[in-house]
Amino acid sequence: MPALWWSLTLILFVVGLIGTVIPLLPGTTIIFAAAVIHRVAMGEEHSVGWWTLGGLLILTIVSHVLDITSGSIGAKKFGATRWGALGGLVGTIIGMFFFPLGLILGPVLGVLIGELLAGQKLVLAGKSTWGTVLGTTAGIIANAAIGVTMVGWFLIVALWH
Repeated sequence: MPALWWSLTLILFVVGLIGTVIPLLPGTTIIFAAAVIHRVAMGEEHSVGWWTLGGLLILTIVSHVLDITSGSIGAKKFGATRWGALGGLVGTIIGMFFFPLGLILGPVLGVLIGELLAGQKLVLAGKSTWGTVLGTTAGIIANAAIGVTMVGWFLIVALWH
C-alpha cells in the first residue's frame, strides 16, 4: 500500500510542477494537496510532520500572492500609474475566470486600459504593459522555483524518516 501512496504523491508532484508554469493548473496547491494526502494516508511515522505541512502551506500562499501581484509590480517598475497598477490587478482577477488565455491577457489588458484611462499616451501605456509581461513572467519563474522547493523539502523530510 505504501507504493500506491508514493506513486500518487509523485504523480501529483509532477502535475503540480507543470501547473507552476501553465496558468491552467494551480501548481503549488496540487503539490500541497499531494503532501497532505501522503501525510494522512501514511501517518507521521512514514511521512512528514505538521511543521513541514505548515511550511508548505505558507509557500503555497506566497505563490498565490505572487500570481496575483507580479504583473502589477512589473507594470509599476516600468512607470505605470496607480491606474495602470490597479488595472493590472483587476485584469488578473477577471482573467482568472477566463483561463488559460485570460490569465495571460487579463493583466496586460488591465494595465493598458488603466493607463489609457489615466490619460497616458499609447507609447507610455505600452511601456507599462511590457512591464506587466515581464512581471508576470518573473512571477511564473518564481512559482516554478517555489514548486521545486516544496517538492524538494517534502522529499528530503519524508525520506529522512
